[in-house]
Amino acid sequence: MVQERALPTFNTATAKITKQEGLRLYEDMVLGRSFEDKCAEMYYRGKMFGFVHLYNGQEAVSTGVILSMRPGEDFVSSTYRDHVHALSAGVPAKQVMAELFGKATGCSKGRGGSMHMFSAEHNLLGGYAFVAEGIPVAAGAAFQTKYRREVLKDPKADQVTACFFGDGAANNGQFFETLNMAALWKLPIIFVVENNKWAIGMSHERATSQPEIYKKASVFNMVGVEVDGMDVLAVRAVAQEAVARARAGEGPTLIEALTYRFRGHSLADPDEMRSKAEKEFWFSRDPIKKLTDYLIQQNLADEGELKAIDKKIQAVIDEAVKFAETSPEPDPRELYRFIFAEDE
Repeated sequence: MVQERALPTFNTATAKITKQEGLRLYEDMVLGRSFEDKCAEMYYRGKMFGFVHLYNGQEAVSTGVILSMRPGEDFVSSTYRDHVHALSAGVPAKQVMAELFGKATGCSKGRGGSMHMFSAEHNLLGGYAFVAEGIPVAAGAAFQTKYRREVLKDPKADQVTACFFGDGAANNGQFFETLNMAALWKLPIIFVVENNKWAIGMSHERATSQPEIYKKASVFNMVGVEVDGMDVLAVRAVAQEAVARARAGEGPTLIEALTYRFRGHSLADPDEMRSKAEKEFWFSRDPIKKLTDYLIQQNLADEGELKAIDKKIQAVIDEAVKFAETSPEPDPRELYRFIFAEDE
Protein backbone atom coordinates (compact mmCIF):
# COMPACT_ATOMS: atom_id res chain seq x y z
CA MET A 1 0.00 0.00 0.00
CA VAL A 2 1.34 3.39 -1.02
CA GLN A 3 1.78 5.82 1.84
CA GLU A 4 -1.47 7.77 2.05
CA ARG A 5 -1.19 11.47 1.40
CA ALA A 6 -2.03 13.55 4.45
CA LEU A 7 -5.56 14.84 4.10
CA PRO A 8 -6.18 18.52 4.78
CA THR A 9 -8.14 19.11 7.97
CA PHE A 10 -11.34 21.13 8.15
CA ASN A 11 -12.67 22.88 11.23
CA THR A 12 -16.38 21.99 11.21
CA ALA A 13 -17.04 24.84 13.65
CA THR A 14 -16.59 27.21 10.71
CA ALA A 15 -19.19 25.42 8.57
CA LYS A 16 -22.07 27.80 9.37
CA ILE A 17 -24.75 25.49 8.09
CA THR A 18 -28.48 25.54 8.77
CA LYS A 19 -30.69 22.54 9.36
CA GLN A 20 -32.29 22.98 5.94
CA GLU A 21 -28.91 23.18 4.21
CA GLY A 22 -27.60 20.16 6.08
CA LEU A 23 -30.59 18.03 5.14
CA ARG A 24 -30.32 19.18 1.53
CA LEU A 25 -26.68 18.05 1.39
CA TYR A 26 -27.60 14.73 2.96
CA GLU A 27 -30.49 14.14 0.56
CA ASP A 28 -28.37 14.90 -2.49
CA MET A 29 -25.60 12.53 -1.42
CA VAL A 30 -28.03 9.75 -0.55
CA LEU A 31 -29.72 10.21 -3.93
CA GLY A 32 -26.36 9.81 -5.66
CA ARG A 33 -25.34 6.73 -3.66
CA SER A 34 -28.74 5.02 -3.95
CA PHE A 35 -28.95 5.74 -7.66
CA GLU A 36 -25.55 4.22 -8.33
CA ASP A 37 -26.31 1.15 -6.23
CA LYS A 38 -29.45 0.62 -8.29
CA CYS A 39 -27.43 1.08 -11.49
CA ALA A 40 -25.15 -1.77 -10.44
CA GLU A 41 -28.17 -3.99 -9.79
CA MET A 42 -29.75 -3.12 -13.16
CA TYR A 43 -26.46 -3.63 -14.99
CA TYR A 44 -25.92 -7.10 -13.59
CA ARG A 45 -29.54 -7.93 -14.42
CA GLY A 46 -28.86 -7.04 -18.05
CA LYS A 47 -31.00 -3.90 -18.12
CA MET A 48 -28.18 -1.59 -19.24
CA PHE A 49 -25.15 -2.20 -21.38
CA GLY A 50 -21.72 -0.86 -22.28
CA PHE A 51 -19.33 0.72 -19.81
CA VAL A 52 -20.96 2.05 -16.65
CA HIS A 53 -18.72 4.02 -14.28
CA LEU A 54 -20.16 4.51 -10.81
CA TYR A 55 -19.52 7.37 -8.39
CA ASN A 56 -19.92 5.61 -5.02
CA GLY A 57 -17.67 7.27 -2.43
CA GLN A 58 -17.20 10.55 -4.27
CA GLU A 59 -20.62 12.06 -3.49
CA ALA A 60 -19.24 14.82 -1.27
CA VAL A 61 -17.47 16.37 -4.26
CA SER A 62 -20.50 16.58 -6.53
CA THR A 63 -22.82 17.73 -3.75
CA GLY A 64 -20.35 20.13 -2.15
CA VAL A 65 -19.53 21.91 -5.40
CA ILE A 66 -22.78 21.91 -7.39
CA LEU A 67 -25.03 22.79 -4.46
CA SER A 68 -22.74 25.76 -3.76
CA MET A 69 -23.69 27.11 -7.17
CA ARG A 70 -27.04 28.01 -8.69
CA PRO A 71 -28.31 24.73 -10.13
CA GLY A 72 -30.11 25.40 -13.39
CA GLU A 73 -28.35 28.73 -13.87
CA ASP A 74 -24.65 27.96 -13.53
CA PHE A 75 -22.99 25.39 -15.80
CA VAL A 76 -21.64 21.93 -15.01
CA SER A 77 -19.23 19.97 -17.20
CA SER A 78 -18.79 16.33 -16.25
CA THR A 79 -16.76 13.23 -17.12
CA TYR A 80 -17.65 9.65 -18.04
CA ARG A 81 -18.51 9.19 -14.33
CA ASP A 82 -21.40 11.58 -14.77
CA HIS A 83 -24.66 10.20 -13.36
CA VAL A 84 -24.34 11.87 -9.96
CA HIS A 85 -23.17 15.21 -11.38
CA ALA A 86 -26.36 15.17 -13.46
CA LEU A 87 -28.49 14.45 -10.40
CA SER A 88 -26.83 17.22 -8.35
CA ALA A 89 -27.39 19.60 -11.25
CA GLY A 90 -31.11 18.90 -11.03
CA VAL A 91 -31.67 16.42 -13.85
CA PRO A 92 -34.56 14.19 -12.65
CA ALA A 93 -33.50 10.69 -11.63
CA LYS A 94 -36.02 9.13 -14.00
CA GLN A 95 -34.44 10.92 -16.98
CA VAL A 96 -30.95 9.80 -15.96
CA MET A 97 -32.09 6.21 -15.44
CA ALA A 98 -33.97 6.19 -18.76
CA GLU A 99 -30.80 7.35 -20.49
CA LEU A 100 -28.90 4.46 -18.95
CA PHE A 101 -31.60 2.12 -20.28
CA GLY A 102 -31.19 3.70 -23.74
CA LYS A 103 -34.76 4.94 -23.83
CA ALA A 104 -36.23 7.85 -25.78
CA THR A 105 -37.23 9.58 -22.53
CA GLY A 106 -33.62 9.78 -21.34
CA CYS A 107 -31.98 13.16 -20.85
CA SER A 108 -29.99 12.56 -24.04
CA LYS A 109 -32.98 10.87 -25.75
CA GLY A 110 -31.37 7.45 -25.35
CA ARG A 111 -28.50 8.33 -27.65
CA GLY A 112 -25.81 8.96 -25.07
CA GLY A 113 -26.02 6.28 -22.44
CA SER A 114 -23.94 6.21 -19.28
CA MET A 115 -21.06 8.42 -20.42
CA HIS A 116 -23.00 11.15 -22.24
CA MET A 117 -25.57 12.66 -19.90
CA PHE A 118 -26.67 16.06 -21.17
CA SER A 119 -29.40 18.53 -20.30
CA ALA A 120 -29.66 22.01 -21.83
CA GLU A 121 -32.51 22.76 -19.42
CA HIS A 122 -30.26 22.17 -16.41
CA ASN A 123 -27.08 23.65 -17.95
CA LEU A 124 -25.40 20.26 -17.79
CA LEU A 125 -22.83 20.49 -20.57
CA GLY A 126 -22.42 16.76 -20.87
CA GLY A 127 -20.50 13.73 -19.81
CA TYR A 128 -17.41 12.95 -21.91
CA ALA A 129 -16.06 9.52 -22.75
CA PHE A 130 -12.56 10.79 -23.51
CA VAL A 131 -10.31 11.86 -20.65
CA ALA A 132 -10.07 15.68 -20.32
CA GLU A 133 -12.47 16.19 -23.24
CA GLY A 134 -14.84 18.36 -21.23
CA ILE A 135 -12.20 20.82 -19.98
CA PRO A 136 -12.08 23.05 -23.10
CA VAL A 137 -15.87 22.78 -23.49
CA ALA A 138 -16.31 24.13 -19.96
CA ALA A 139 -13.92 26.98 -20.75
CA GLY A 140 -16.07 27.83 -23.75
CA ALA A 141 -19.15 28.09 -21.53
CA ALA A 142 -17.27 30.32 -19.10
CA PHE A 143 -16.01 32.48 -21.97
CA GLN A 144 -19.50 33.11 -23.34
CA THR A 145 -20.60 34.26 -19.87
CA LYS A 146 -17.69 36.70 -19.69
CA TYR A 147 -18.32 37.89 -23.25
CA ARG A 148 -22.00 38.52 -22.64
CA ARG A 149 -21.21 40.44 -19.48
CA GLU A 150 -18.28 42.55 -20.66
CA VAL A 151 -18.95 42.98 -24.39
CA LEU A 152 -22.73 42.70 -24.66
CA LYS A 153 -23.20 44.45 -21.30
CA ASP A 154 -25.67 41.87 -20.02
CA PRO A 155 -25.94 42.46 -16.25
CA LYS A 156 -27.49 39.01 -15.77
CA ALA A 157 -24.44 37.26 -17.20
CA ASP A 158 -22.70 36.26 -13.97
CA GLN A 159 -22.88 32.48 -14.33
CA VAL A 160 -20.07 30.27 -13.08
CA THR A 161 -18.97 27.02 -14.71
CA ALA A 162 -17.81 24.00 -12.71
CA CYS A 163 -15.54 21.67 -14.67
CA PHE A 164 -15.04 18.19 -13.18
CA PHE A 165 -12.29 15.79 -14.22
CA GLY A 166 -10.15 13.05 -12.76
CA ASP A 167 -6.52 12.94 -11.69
CA GLY A 168 -5.55 11.24 -14.96
CA ALA A 169 -6.85 14.21 -16.94
CA ALA A 170 -4.36 16.49 -15.20
CA ASN A 171 -1.63 14.89 -17.31
CA ASN A 172 -3.37 15.72 -20.58
CA GLY A 173 -2.64 18.64 -22.87
CA GLN A 174 -6.16 20.06 -22.61
CA PHE A 175 -5.62 20.60 -18.89
CA PHE A 176 -2.54 22.77 -19.33
CA GLU A 177 -3.72 24.67 -22.40
CA THR A 178 -7.16 25.43 -20.99
CA LEU A 179 -6.00 26.45 -17.52
CA ASN A 180 -3.49 28.81 -19.10
CA MET A 181 -6.20 30.41 -21.24
CA ALA A 182 -8.69 30.58 -18.36
CA ALA A 183 -6.14 32.36 -16.18
CA LEU A 184 -5.17 34.84 -18.91
CA TRP A 185 -8.81 35.73 -19.57
CA LYS A 186 -9.93 35.47 -15.93
CA LEU A 187 -12.78 33.17 -16.87
CA PRO A 188 -15.52 32.49 -14.30
CA ILE A 189 -14.70 28.80 -13.96
CA ILE A 190 -13.86 26.30 -11.24
CA PHE A 191 -11.64 23.38 -12.22
CA VAL A 192 -12.43 20.46 -9.90
CA VAL A 193 -9.99 17.55 -9.91
CA GLU A 194 -11.60 14.47 -8.38
CA ASN A 195 -8.40 12.73 -7.36
CA ASN A 196 -9.57 9.22 -6.51
CA LYS A 197 -5.97 7.90 -6.70
CA TRP A 198 -6.52 5.68 -9.72
CA ALA A 199 -6.68 6.44 -13.45
CA ILE A 200 -8.41 3.18 -14.47
CA GLY A 201 -5.72 0.76 -13.22
CA MET A 202 -2.81 3.21 -13.00
CA SER A 203 -1.89 4.57 -9.61
CA HIS A 204 -1.81 8.36 -9.57
CA GLU A 205 1.57 8.41 -7.81
CA ARG A 206 3.16 6.29 -10.55
CA ALA A 207 1.85 8.40 -13.42
CA THR A 208 2.36 11.95 -12.17
CA SER A 209 5.64 13.77 -11.58
CA GLN A 210 3.88 16.18 -9.20
CA PRO A 211 1.12 14.20 -7.41
CA GLU A 212 -0.17 17.32 -5.63
CA ILE A 213 -2.24 18.58 -8.54
CA TYR A 214 -3.47 21.75 -6.84
CA LYS A 215 0.13 23.04 -6.81
CA LYS A 216 0.07 23.15 -10.61
CA ALA A 217 -2.23 26.16 -10.32
CA SER A 218 0.79 28.28 -9.40
CA VAL A 219 2.16 27.83 -12.92
CA PHE A 220 -0.87 29.71 -14.22
CA ASN A 221 -0.90 32.33 -11.47
CA MET A 222 -4.18 30.76 -10.37
CA VAL A 223 -5.56 30.01 -6.93
CA GLY A 224 -5.06 26.32 -6.12
CA VAL A 225 -6.46 24.53 -3.10
CA GLU A 226 -6.64 20.96 -1.86
CA VAL A 227 -9.60 19.69 0.10
CA ASP A 228 -10.76 16.53 1.83
CA GLY A 229 -13.10 15.18 -0.83
CA MET A 230 -14.73 12.83 1.67
CA ASP A 231 -16.06 15.75 3.74
CA VAL A 232 -18.96 17.57 2.08
CA LEU A 233 -18.70 20.52 4.47
CA ALA A 234 -15.03 21.02 3.58
CA VAL A 235 -15.76 20.79 -0.15
CA ARG A 236 -18.68 23.19 0.25
CA ALA A 237 -16.50 25.75 2.02
CA VAL A 238 -13.79 25.87 -0.66
CA ALA A 239 -16.40 25.74 -3.42
CA GLN A 240 -18.27 28.72 -2.01
CA GLU A 241 -15.07 30.75 -1.98
CA ALA A 242 -14.24 29.71 -5.54
CA VAL A 243 -17.75 30.50 -6.79
CA ALA A 244 -17.68 33.93 -5.15
CA ARG A 245 -14.26 34.62 -6.68
CA ALA A 246 -15.40 33.60 -10.16
CA ARG A 247 -18.68 35.52 -9.97
CA ALA A 248 -16.85 38.65 -8.88
CA GLY A 249 -14.67 38.52 -11.99
CA GLU A 250 -11.53 37.47 -10.11
CA GLY A 251 -10.84 34.45 -12.28
CA PRO A 252 -10.60 30.67 -11.98
CA THR A 253 -9.71 28.31 -9.15
CA LEU A 254 -8.19 24.83 -9.25
CA ILE A 255 -9.66 22.60 -6.52
CA GLU A 256 -8.10 19.21 -5.90
CA ALA A 257 -10.57 17.04 -3.99
CA LEU A 258 -8.90 13.99 -2.43
CA THR A 259 -11.52 11.29 -2.73
CA TYR A 260 -11.98 7.60 -3.49
CA ARG A 261 -14.29 5.44 -5.56
CA PHE A 262 -15.71 2.55 -3.59
CA ARG A 263 -16.23 0.36 -6.64
CA GLY A 264 -13.97 -0.59 -9.54
CA HIS A 265 -13.23 1.74 -12.43
CA SER A 266 -16.35 0.49 -14.18
CA LEU A 267 -18.79 -2.33 -13.56
CA ALA A 268 -16.67 -4.41 -15.94
CA ASP A 269 -13.61 -3.94 -13.71
CA PRO A 270 -12.82 -6.86 -11.35
CA ASP A 271 -11.05 -4.28 -9.13
CA GLU A 272 -7.98 -6.39 -8.42
CA MET A 273 -5.38 -3.59 -8.58
CA ARG A 274 -6.18 -1.90 -5.28
CA SER A 275 -5.11 -3.40 -1.98
CA LYS A 276 -7.58 -4.43 0.69
CA ALA A 277 -5.83 -2.16 3.21
CA GLU A 278 -6.20 0.86 0.92
CA LYS A 279 -9.88 0.19 0.36
CA GLU A 280 -10.57 -0.25 4.06
CA PHE A 281 -8.80 3.01 4.87
CA TRP A 282 -11.11 4.91 2.53
CA PHE A 283 -14.28 2.93 3.27
CA SER A 284 -13.93 4.07 6.88
CA ARG A 285 -14.17 7.66 5.66
CA ASP A 286 -17.57 7.32 3.97
CA PRO A 287 -18.78 10.89 3.30
CA ILE A 288 -22.44 10.09 3.96
CA LYS A 289 -21.69 8.58 7.36
CA LYS A 290 -19.45 11.54 8.17
CA LEU A 291 -22.24 14.02 7.42
CA THR A 292 -24.78 11.89 9.27
CA ASP A 293 -22.65 11.95 12.42
CA TYR A 294 -22.17 15.71 12.12
CA LEU A 295 -25.87 16.49 11.69
CA ILE A 296 -26.82 14.38 14.71
CA GLN A 297 -24.01 15.71 16.92
CA GLN A 298 -24.91 19.31 16.06
CA ASN A 299 -28.62 18.67 16.68
CA LEU A 300 -29.40 19.62 13.10
CA ALA A 301 -31.22 16.33 12.51
CA ASP A 302 -32.21 13.13 14.26
CA GLU A 303 -32.14 9.56 13.00
CA GLY A 304 -35.86 9.63 12.26
CA GLU A 305 -35.52 12.60 9.92
CA LEU A 306 -32.59 11.03 8.09
CA LYS A 307 -34.39 7.69 7.71
CA ALA A 308 -37.38 9.56 6.29
CA ILE A 309 -35.10 11.05 3.64
CA ASP A 310 -33.67 7.60 2.91
CA LYS A 311 -37.22 6.29 2.39
CA LYS A 312 -38.13 9.25 0.19
CA ILE A 313 -35.07 8.70 -2.00
CA GLN A 314 -35.76 4.99 -2.32
CA ALA A 315 -39.20 5.85 -3.68
CA VAL A 316 -37.58 8.22 -6.20
CA ILE A 317 -35.20 5.47 -7.34
CA ASP A 318 -37.99 2.89 -7.63
CA GLU A 319 -40.04 5.35 -9.69
CA ALA A 320 -37.01 6.04 -11.91
CA VAL A 321 -36.56 2.34 -12.68
CA LYS A 322 -40.25 1.89 -13.42
CA PHE A 323 -40.18 4.94 -15.71
CA ALA A 324 -37.11 3.64 -17.53
CA GLU A 325 -38.51 0.14 -17.96
CA THR A 326 -41.83 1.37 -19.36
CA SER A 327 -40.43 4.12 -21.59
CA PRO A 328 -40.28 3.56 -25.37
CA GLU A 329 -37.16 2.71 -27.30
CA PRO A 330 -35.90 5.43 -29.67
CA ASP A 331 -37.66 5.21 -33.05
CA PRO A 332 -35.21 3.83 -35.66
CA ARG A 333 -36.73 6.27 -38.16
CA GLU A 334 -35.24 9.09 -36.10
CA LEU A 335 -31.69 7.76 -36.29
CA TYR A 336 -30.43 10.91 -38.03
CA ARG A 337 -32.29 13.39 -35.83
CA PHE A 338 -30.56 15.60 -33.24
CA ILE A 339 -27.35 15.76 -35.24
CA PHE A 340 -27.66 19.52 -35.74
CA ALA A 341 -28.50 22.03 -33.03
CA GLU A 342 -31.53 23.43 -34.85
CA ASP A 343 -33.23 20.02 -34.79
CA GLU A 344 -34.15 19.82 -31.13
